[in-house]
Amino acid sequence: MILEAIEIINPDAKAIVYGHDLDTCRIVWGTGTAEISKDDIRAKLPEAEFKVALNDLRIQRTRLLQATDWYALSDVTMSDAMKTYRQALRDITNGLTTTAEVKAVTFPTKPS
Repeated sequence: MILEAIEIINPDAKAIVYGHDLDTCRIVWGTGTAEISKDDIRAKLPEAEFKVALNDLRIQRTRLLQATDWYALSDVTMSDAMKTYRQALRDITNGLTTTAEVKAVTFPTKPS
């Protein structure tokens, strides 16, 4: 999460983080990368956590969509229930603004 927070501050930053706790970790800054204070990094941790959680949710959603892609083939008639399920999966990230909201997401049930 620390690297993700650094990337939010400076997308071009080159850094290696040794450890997972910001207070005790050691950060080695790459040549040409200005050091970022731990306070500045700490301020971006919630945003980084949200980005990671949202990305994980999208990965799960994509896997579920891929598992039903064959229903969309031209020689298969997709039921309305399957269309609704797939649309609900595509819409699952809409309106999410916090990590807590992302973690509270319940995936729709795949129709049989």
